[in-house]
Amino acid sequence: MPTPLIDATSAGTWTLGDLTVNRIGFGAMRLPGGENYGYGSASDRDRVIGVLRQAVALGVNHIDTAAFYFSPLRSANELINRALAPYADGLVIAAKVGPGRDPSGDWLPLARPDQLRGQVEENLRQLGRDHLDLVYLRQHGLESVAEHFGALAELRDAGLIRHLGLSNIRPQHLAQAQAVAPVVSVQNPYGVDTRRMHDGLVRTCGEQGIAFVPFFSVAGEGRESGGVARNDAVQAIALAHGATAAQVRIAWTLSRGPHTLAIPGTGNPDHLTENIAAGALRLSAEELASLE
Repeated sequence: MPTPLIDATSAGTWTLGDLTVNRIGFGAMRLPGGENYGYGSASDRDRVIGVLRQAVALGVNHIDTAAFYFSPLRSANELINRALAPYADGLVIAAKVGPGRDPSGDWLPLARPDQLRGQVEENLRQLGRDHLDLVYLRQHGLESVAEHFGALAELRDAGLIRHLGLSNIRPQHLAQAQAVAPVVSVQNPYGVDTRRMHDGLVRTCGEQGIAFVPFFSVAGEGRESGGVARNDAVQAIALAHGATAAQVRIAWTLSRGPHTLAIPGTGNPDHLTENIAAGALRLSAEELASLE
């Protein structure tokens, strides 16, 4: 008898403002493919569209994307639109603004506050939506995020955005933004191998009821190029559970608190099923200690 599939409800839920999501979502960064754009090898377009539809069928209701996730082949937002529109009720799509890329893939300077509306509207156009459920300000090099965050708060008040988040921040940025408008989610690099500098921020978010959504939690030092970072303790736990290293890393992420959300991304349908099944993997106190 075949083993029943484990869906995204197995890890429980969290509420982003007034939007309830399953704690295992989907990150769209690697969907466009394109080695020279830092996204790893390309996946077949039809297969990627199938993976997105399969993710939603398995209970994923939180998808993380950005207009700057594109390659010469395709864009993540266009793939999401093609696969999932018209969008199901309850599907939360989060986008990031701040960074931008020129057509060759080179990074542009961080957007000014007055340029953020154009970036939000570009995400809306590509996704075929009239509002974005969650928009992160992804900062780089700012001493204060207040002016940029204020520009996004105005777009929220105008109805283009429902909730606001922060990405790639230092701890002081959270307080700066909270003084302007509520923050429902924070996205920073965080994983078994890359976490110490953000442990305090994860705790602060939990204390304030803010979601913490790590990126690079599976790829680790491999980052955009894909794959799973090698770690002997992770490998030992995976072997003991008959699990994959990626599943152990996702389970570790979810163990950091009920407010931590996982957004592993893949263009491979088998890896998608494995990633979602990680929501049912429970690590013992001894196993978690070995990962410290």
